[in-house]
Amino acid sequence: KVKQGEKGLRQSDALFQHIKNLPRLLEETMNIHQHDFDAVAYSSKPRPMENSYMPVFLAGEGYGKAIAAALRVPAFEFSHQEGHIEAIKAYSRHRDKERVLACHFSGGTCEVLRVKDNDRGYDIDIVGGSMDISFGQVLDRLGVQLGMPFPAGEEMDRIAVNADSESQCLTPVKVNDGWINLSGIDTQARRTLADMYISDATPVIRELFHKMSDAIVAMIKQCTEKTGISDVIMAGGVTASSFIKEAISRAPESTGIDVEFGDGKLAQDNAVGIALLGGRFLWR
Repeated sequence: KVKQGEKGLRQSDALFQHIKNLPRLLEETMNIHQHDFDAVAYSSKPRPMENSYMPVFLAGEGYGKAIAAALRVPAFEFSHQEGHIEAIKAYSRHRDKERVLACHFSGGTCEVLRVKDNDRGYDIDIVGGSMDISFGQVLDRLGVQLGMPFPAGEEMDRIAVNADSESQCLTPVKVNDGWINLSGIDTQARRTLADMYISDATPVIRELFHKMSDAIVAMIKQCTEKTGISDVIMAGGVTASSFIKEAISRAPESTGIDVEFGDGKLAQDNAVGIALLGGRFLWR
């Protein structure tokens, strides 16, 4: 939970909430018979890289290992990013493709990834993305400024979709070889909407989503050109946006590129993806 007016949780607060809430969640889960557990899968870090680390993952890692030891079943370790990718790819028409591009756009991540299957999950290389802040941060900062609770992306998306008009006051986001900077449009949008009510901000919110969608289309196009991979999956909470889905699906620049959006609930949460990755070891 995030207090009203705040723009997220510090790592220490997030870790505390995980430690506080996990026992209750375990009590709800443990009504399942012990023989129904074949393995435990957990995420231990943000990305599948040696030095990737955030303290908040210590809670899930510790509980995952402890539960597996208590039940005497295997424990399988993955990264948060792999979970996001698997949650979408496993149910997509690209599920059997060895290589895909994955756009991981969430509250704290804005990356275009070259993804290759391996025996334990995925080999991932970053081939594009934001060099400063993420799309999710732009939406959350602006939403909180307008009085919305954090995270604000879903409410911002609803406003953009239902807006009757669109402003023409924001500068387009420049895309260079698949890379962008978002701090400029973030500052511009927040200055434009300073002291505005949500009802007055609607046209600017719609334009912001329009500019973001244009940038995403250009990023995908440039990254497919330089990697030679035209199968694309969209993962992370930002990709659950109805506005962005519609804008990308009708963008003429996407012709010849097969972009797959997954279920919105799976885009926002990666617990299913981590479970599916663990299942690979049991089902192969």
